[in-house]
Amino acid sequence: MNLLLIEHLAKSFGDHVLFNDITLGIDKGEKIALIAKNGTGKSTLLNIIGGLDTSDSGTITVRNGIRISYLNQHPDFDPNSTVSELIFNDDNEYMTAVKEYELCFEKHLQHKISDDEFEKAITKIDSLSAWEYEHKIKEILSKFQIHDFEQMAGTLSGGQKKKIALAKVLIDNADILILDEPTNHLDIDVIEWLEDYLQRNNTTLLMVTHDRYFLNQVCDHIVELDNQKLYKYAGSYEYYLEKKEEREQVDAVVIEKSKNLYKTELEWMRRMPQARGTKSKARIDSFYDLKEKALVRRDKDSEGFSVLSERLGNKIIEIHNIDFSYDDNLLVSDFSYIFKHGERIGIVGPNGSGKSTLLKLIANFLQPKKGKIEVGQTVKLGYYAQDGLVLDENKRMIDIVKEYAEVIKLKNGSQLSAAQFLTHFGFTYNQQWSYFESLSGGEKRRLYLLLTLCTNPNVLLLDEPTNDFDIQTMSLLEEMLLNFEGCVVVVSHDRYLLDKVSDHLFCFQENGKIKDFYGSYTDYRFQQLNLEKTEKKADNKSQIVEKRAVSIRKQKRTFAQQKEYDLLEETISTLETEHKTIVELLNGGKGTVDELTQWSIRYKEIETEIEEKTMRWMELDEIEN
Repeated sequence: MNLLLIEHLAKSFGDHVLFNDITLGIDKGEKIALIAKNGTGKSTLLNIIGGLDTSDSGTITVRNGIRISYLNQHPDFDPNSTVSELIFNDDNEYMTAVKEYELCFEKHLQHKISDDEFEKAITKIDSLSAWEYEHKIKEILSKFQIHDFEQMAGTLSGGQKKKIALAKVLIDNADILILDEPTNHLDIDVIEWLEDYLQRNNTTLLMVTHDRYFLNQVCDHIVELDNQKLYKYAGSYEYYLEKKEEREQVDAVVIEKSKNLYKTELEWMRRMPQARGTKSKARIDSFYDLKEKALVRRDKDSEGFSVLSERLGNKIIEIHNIDFSYDDNLLVSDFSYIFKHGERIGIVGPNGSGKSTLLKLIANFLQPKKGKIEVGQTVKLGYYAQDGLVLDENKRMIDIVKEYAEVIKLKNGSQLSAAQFLTHFGFTYNQQWSYFESLSGGEKRRLYLLLTLCTNPNVLLLDEPTNDFDIQTMSLLEEMLLNFEGCVVVVSHDRYLLDKVSDHLFCFQENGKIKDFYGSYTDYRFQQLNLEKTEKKADNKSQIVEKRAVSIRKQKRTFAQQKEYDLLEETISTLETEHKTIVELLNGGKGTVDELTQWSIRYKEIETEIEEKTMRWMELDEIEN
């Protein structure tokens, strides 16, 4: 049964129709990803569902008692509110129960209320499972590193606002979560935690995200908003791509047939205008329906291309033993590296660890405290900053591009005009004559990327280029980076992008150390998880040794214990092999929804079995053979 039902919804801005006559039902437990190109109405649709905007027509029906919590793409808070006031909502029955209990507890200690009254507060909190809710609050706030509850909203950065808004949504314990780009401004560790959190909670979810790994791990349905209509698919992102291609092939055939028939009917309509009143009304109505189908314009993804990069000499960029710190915060320590032709480097690490700082050092916006950075004479840098460029709000898009380059040279020897280059990046002719101030956040960032590329750089420094991009633009960026002949250094929290385009990674660690890891992000993360497990096993083993040293120090294994010990070794080895296979299956992005569910369940079962059997094996291992 639907928790929420959208029927015949329509929305336009002037002559621009975002969507028309769309219908969608959301069932309990469904996790739906909404996909569409920037500017086609994703956020507007979420705003309408979340009650922040109104539709031109249609209805949205929510079942009685169902609560909705909405994460806006760009949270806007009262600057005079504290973090505590933003997060904790008194209308939430769970939070109210916890607060009532704490108040009763204080009064009971002071003998101001009876045992019966205190017992009522305990019964209420038990009936709502509010103790579990309190634990959830602590987990969420800890993961988002929200500690200063008296900080004023007016002093928060954009990233802090997003984290607090997301924490508020998760803590609110609503029946339906609507999330608009929840992974923006989060580092990879927090994104992976959020994946796990949404998976293990039976949450009903509708979200917009460009993070394809996150989408695959969390969502079981994909809804695409395309040409003002909604199309719903059950399954993974790969399944959606397959079915979308099939649908577009069918649509192309239908449109072509409609065009041919339209020409015939158009001649019929023109032939006898004087007799139009006697013509079949059904045929006339049919003509206008046919016209609508025949004149549908299908937006095609841009064909592959690569901008020409200027020739690079033998010396590119050489980094020699650099240090950099802000006050006492050491971000880069004794780092050296010599760049090679054609390499693509991804940079990963927690927020605030120094990733953007390293790019600024390479781009000469900052100077190292120690060491030096030498840049070759032939290097032409293209630097895409996370906070964008400062551009004249009152200039048209086409004029801004022409200031950077009238003509853009391509790798295949051809050239594109500024207008053609804008078209390639999804800006229509009408949009190109729009003023910069009228562009959406995603459109502005797409323009920043275009301006970075149009000067034909041979070294690209990209700082979080995927924020606010739609999936189509992401694919275009990935293809461009794969075809780029110069050097690429990219800071990103998008694991799909890192896996696809990077040859190796600069991994920021504690105390400013940077590890050069050769392999994909998935390889790196797998190695990190194995190290964490090894360290955990070592800690468990040392604890067992300490606790049982006295009782088993000189014991000998019995025959039964030796047999159990040998069997455990074989069993653990088999389980670890199966565990590795399942991890590969889950990371492979393939499989049906049922298979992914079965693999996830088995993954958790194996984790528990390995831990239990390893603990027993370590106990027996301490007994002398």
